[in-house]
Amino acid sequence: MINRRDFLQVSMATSALVGASGFGNWSRLAAQQLLTQDQLLDFDTFGNVSLIHVTDIHGQLKPIHFREPEINIGVGGNKGQVPHVTGADFRKLYGIEDGSPSHYALTYDDFAALGQAYGKVGGLDRVSTVINSIRAARPDALLLDGGDTWHGSYTCHHTQGQDMVNVMNALKPDAMTFHWEFTLGSDRVREIVQDLPFAALGANIFDAEWDEPAEDFAPYKFFERGGVKIAVIGQAFPYMPIANPGWMFPEYSFGIRTERMQEVVDEVRGQGAELVVLLSHNGFDVDKKMASLVTGIDVILSGHTHDALPEPVLVGETIIVASGSNGKFVSRVDLDVRDGRMMGFRHKLIPIFADVIEPDKAVTAVIDAERAPYETEMSEVIGETDGVLYRRGNFNGTWDDLICDALLSEREADIAMSPGVRWGPSLMPGDQITREDIFNATSMSYPNAYRTEMTGEYIKTIMEDVADNIFNPDPYYQQGGDMVRLGGLGYRIDVTKPQGSRISEITMLKTGEALDPAKSYVVAGWASVNEGTEGPEIWNVVEDHIRKIGTVRPTENTSVKVAGA
Repeated sequence: MINRRDFLQVSMATSALVGASGFGNWSRLAAQQLLTQDQLLDFDTFGNVSLIHVTDIHGQLKPIHFREPEINIGVGGNKGQVPHVTGADFRKLYGIEDGSPSHYALTYDDFAALGQAYGKVGGLDRVSTVINSIRAARPDALLLDGGDTWHGSYTCHHTQGQDMVNVMNALKPDAMTFHWEFTLGSDRVREIVQDLPFAALGANIFDAEWDEPAEDFAPYKFFERGGVKIAVIGQAFPYMPIANPGWMFPEYSFGIRTERMQEVVDEVRGQGAELVVLLSHNGFDVDKKMASLVTGIDVILSGHTHDALPEPVLVGETIIVASGSNGKFVSRVDLDVRDGRMMGFRHKLIPIFADVIEPDKAVTAVIDAERAPYETEMSEVIGETDGVLYRRGNFNGTWDDLICDALLSEREADIAMSPGVRWGPSLMPGDQITREDIFNATSMSYPNAYRTEMTGEYIKTIMEDVADNIFNPDPYYQQGGDMVRLGGLGYRIDVTKPQGSRISEITMLKTGEALDPAKSYVVAGWASVNEGTEGPEIWNVVEDHIRKIGTVRPTENTSVKVAGA
């Protein structure tokens, strides 16, 4: 019982105006007048159970801009399937009108122009308003946090996640699972978890020494809601020691653990669970495969890959919900559960338009209190940008290009490497770049910008390895984020080729010469998973670079040629 109308109704209401007047004549006020909080929150309460899902907030307490990806390639059986559809193709698939709020919220085209009309998104005080509205209609709704919460901002870094813990506690979640949280270090994670007033879940988090479930995290928790016995199972990010430094959490092992998941589902069903919900940080394609292999899961609330879909995807009898990132969306799922079976559902992906949704003043006060000690430092203006600074995309983003330029210049390198992480808000043309903005794109607990020598052969090996993490046709082998960002290098990639043969035509952009496998090059990068990495913190490298150039002028990056997409 998918209700696309709920999400798209405002799109239809604005389409006539867009067609009649053209977008250039809009003012922000006119656009906002077409949106109301009541419209965004309108929902015909259904069934007897409500789930509220947020995920991948990445430390963002305040409203931001966030540009959705332009390039999101699916391979194997996921080629051309959501979430690997973007831009105009995405809008056509879901019947989204050009120029509408849904266009702005869900796709990248005309991002700067539409952003002038619709403004910023997110803000956890606005998210709280949405949650409160849902709870007013369904007081026993379950609020579930998909993880990547205590990471990704200036205040989050300087408080070791405590700012996010305090604000999220004010929202009163019922359970959460984890990924980047573990890069605070296992001691800090345990310190926070033991005081959480809600469930910390991870059925796939094991004791590394004994290869048995870790005692610090419950595999699941039961809830009684609407007369229904609900089991919520947690699934933390499976590839922690590969994507992040294993030395920060040596006590734990992870993995997808499909057989373990089936055992847990069977266990909760055997204890009388009438509805089984998987709170997952697997990533969307991994969740699709897991849903095809594990029987008995009714709902998967998907995280990690930052996908935002206005409809759930159905795999067998399992619905998979994707709720975006950075506090930009809240998902509501209402379910009709009778006689131990899910009989139907309604879903709404609610965009958090910050100028439309009234903030929850109590949560605003908590947010402001957390930020107050750091306002002077983080609000310092470092430079400005005359174009959009964004990160998302399989191969590059203008934020990543800026970071690579900073590494090349400040570290006097031939080649720069920047990790293909997905987090980080966007900046609009004409925006000032503050220290907080730089931290939003670089904040992590292993930030040292190394400078080393690598042979051309080794550089290609790194590129091939990362490419396989993204474009292996089996989702269970997709262990990375997006492709490593490269400064000073161009290349061709064929995503259909097997491991080790996807990358070709690697070229030094400065000279036009081919990368020499036998030659050594000076390489600067950051976010190495190796313990003891030395070098200045990446945010200082980027800040120094921006101070020197003053105004950032993003340009189209044409250094990557893609085949087979």
